[in-house]
Amino acid sequence: MLYRGSAGKNFPESYAYVHAQIEYYPRWRSRDMASEDSARDEFVARLQARIADLEKQLHRTGPIREKIHKMSSEVVDSNPYSRLMALQRMGIVKDFERVRDVSVAVVGIGGVGSVVSEMLTRCGVGKLLLFDYDRVEMANMNRLFFTPDQVGLSKVDAAVATLKEINPDVEIAAYNYDITTIDSFQQFMTAVRCGHLRGDKPVDLVLSCVDNFEARMAINQAACELDQVWMESGVSEDAVSGHVQLLQPGHTACFACAPPLVVATGMDEKTLKKEGVCAASLPTTMAVVAGLLVQNALKYLLGFGKVTHYVGYSALTDFFPTMSMKPNPQCQNSHCRLRQQQARTEQIVSQHQRKQEPNEHQTALHEDNQWGIIITTLCDHYTNLMCRHKCGIEESVSNEESLEVGAGLHLAYSPTVITSPSVDQVKSVQSICGNLMVPSLQESVDISKETDIQDLMAQLKNI
Repeated sequence: MLYRGSAGKNFPESYAYVHAQIEYYPRWRSRDMASEDSARDEFVARLQARIADLEKQLHRTGPIREKIHKMSSEVVDSNPYSRLMALQRMGIVKDFERVRDVSVAVVGIGGVGSVVSEMLTRCGVGKLLLFDYDRVEMANMNRLFFTPDQVGLSKVDAAVATLKEINPDVEIAAYNYDITTIDSFQQFMTAVRCGHLRGDKPVDLVLSCVDNFEARMAINQAACELDQVWMESGVSEDAVSGHVQLLQPGHTACFACAPPLVVATGMDEKTLKKEGVCAASLPTTMAVVAGLLVQNALKYLLGFGKVTHYVGYSALTDFFPTMSMKPNPQCQNSHCRLRQQQARTEQIVSQHQRKQEPNEHQTALHEDNQWGIIITTLCDHYTNLMCRHKCGIEESVSNEESLEVGAGLHLAYSPTVITSPSVDQVKSVQSICGNLMVPSLQESVDISKETDIQDLMAQLKNI
């Protein structure tokens, strides 16, 4: 077994190796007992000094760098946040430093969860809550994050040690238990409800990175009871597809609204596992899913971009399907149905408040009116068209002189002129416009007198 110090140096000596040399040292006896005792004492002293040195380096608690109390956008090599704060300078994120006030719970520190934890740590989140009960094994070495010298350690303890070295500014809490047991589930509920960085309040987001349906259902139950937003992720057993899903109680489908077949039929998923058969695992697929999950979480927490409700990933076809799932009114989870009822009530209240707000007249977006555009009602426009069409008071001009608008210019169509309507045309207009509540044309237009065409057009506009 290799031991690694906080500086990242590997030491081939282990406690078992050292003590084995001490135990079997008598095999190297020399004929001279005095010289043998002297050499043995010297060798033991050297080994003990080496053990003390290893213990000192293995238990080193000081951070690699000092904590940074405020994020800076200064572009220098010693600033670990300069490239993150560039998102704010470019207008992508309004206030990236708000990430320091965020608390996120990550359930499952495996192939996806460990990478998710590292990404969030490098982004500088305020607090991480890590949940897992498993230990690091050599079988985990095909994935990212964990190293061979951490074999045998609990995943949460190994993760805390590594993440603290990466970013000592992040507060990390480790919970080494199985959340599916009755006692541990209550502890999990308490940690989510009161585990925020800024006091006794719920965390901002829960990220599920577990590999079984039982744990997902436990997280879903806690989220529905606490009205806690969470995101679920998963990778298929063949390691070539995965997904990320947002679950907001009452607004989107919970995990029990459309459960998988194993959950819906009440099967024990442990019976599906066969001896000597394990699921496939690709670090590439898990890294892609972890990236999608953290990207969606950052968009939700910092308020930029579009937070997706569901996005899948197929490595074989490079296909990323997206969709949204509405909650099931007949969901078997009573807390989910309660959250749906609360969401509908909030929607009704919001609509009622919008109706009660006074309707303020919209002001013009531009004070100047270069082209003299006037907005009229639909009734005025319809009345004008009907009157002109039915009464035949417009006719084309065939005189070519009227088509001359300037040197090098010509009209694309023949203009029209309006002639004085006859008495019969006036009566026809009155019959047409009567149902539209338009004043009498004869009252508005005096045709008994000789009127200039411009005045006649002005009078027709006032109808």
